[in-house]
Amino acid sequence: MTDGPPAVDGVEAGAYRVPTPAPEADGTLSWESTTIVVAEVTAGPVRGLGWTYADAACVPLIAGKLAPVVTGRPVLDVPAAWTAMQREIRNLGRPGLVSCAMSAVDVALWDAAARWLDVPVAGLLGRVHERVDVYGSGGFTSMSAPELTAQLGCWVHEQAIPRVKIKIGERHGTDVERDLERVRLARRTVGDGVALYVDANGGYTVGQARRLVEPLREQGVTWFEEPVSSDDLAGLAAVRVPGGPDIAAGEYGYDLPYFARMVPVVDCLQIDVTRCGGFTEWRRATAVAAAANRDVSAHCAPNLSAHAGVATANFRHIEWFADHDRIEREFFDGCLDPAGGTVAPDRSVPGLGLEFRRDAAAKYRV
Repeated sequence: MTDGPPAVDGVEAGAYRVPTPAPEADGTLSWESTTIVVAEVTAGPVRGLGWTYADAACVPLIAGKLAPVVTGRPVLDVPAAWTAMQREIRNLGRPGLVSCAMSAVDVALWDAAARWLDVPVAGLLGRVHERVDVYGSGGFTSMSAPELTAQLGCWVHEQAIPRVKIKIGERHGTDVERDLERVRLARRTVGDGVALYVDANGGYTVGQARRLVEPLREQGVTWFEEPVSSDDLAGLAAVRVPGGPDIAAGEYGYDLPYFARMVPVVDCLQIDVTRCGGFTEWRRATAVAAAANRDVSAHCAPNLSAHAGVATANFRHIEWFADHDRIEREFFDGCLDPAGGTVAPDRSVPGLGLEFRRDAAAKYRV
């Protein structure tokens, strides 16, 4: 280590499109691949890693807009670098791909800073919890009944994860009976002792969602995610009823004002560290939720979310999303194991504790 922290030497980014094992769908979207954009920050002897799940268009945004204002700054001054990026993109608009690109770079900066200090990212952020809960997430509407029961059985019986979530709201809420049959099948598969969550991805109307509350309660569902569009704040508020299930939304939050608007109408605020603006904005968004006495839940990107989660007082759990778990285990050495239903970033490993497997990722490069 030299007399002071090194400056950021540069930022690189690449996009990788990974096919899904089979076509997948939720209530309002279908897909056959997932794109991950990996950002790397170099600063003297250290190299920081970050990523976002977004379109490959993030790569030129990082190279042309964000890298120049980050380069040359002390590696430990991550909030200053984040502020510089925020100012640089003023005329581009913050929500959407720009925020995803910022998130990847911000995460890489935190990783580089933590590696320079030889501490975990969770420790640099300020650890609150030793471990945090996870829930298995997938249960796509495109799955057959045997496929759904196999996935649920893997989470519950093989990995001992006591919380699971499936997708409902099929074809924009036009097949409610199949939705309810899948919920009943899920309950029979996991048993009464497992927490069962559902995610409609905004597929229902307000009336549909309100009528579904009681049937979901009968199956012991305690989490109803995006029952209506997350843009419909009044609709989310209308579906909330005493005794639950908890209404959750927020995964499409790209800036702080979004979370401030969302907090009053949900029971638990979802935040995606790869969309919201990285760890820097994560901390501010969780404070907004805490001020309203709300928990937060991490949306996807499980191996990044674990560091954010253990550093957040009002934290509930991580969405251990099947697609992202599969990609991260293939792309990075050092991934966490959700078996048992909790995870804890290793205190003895600096940064995120991950190494990018370039050879494994190369075949997917866009």
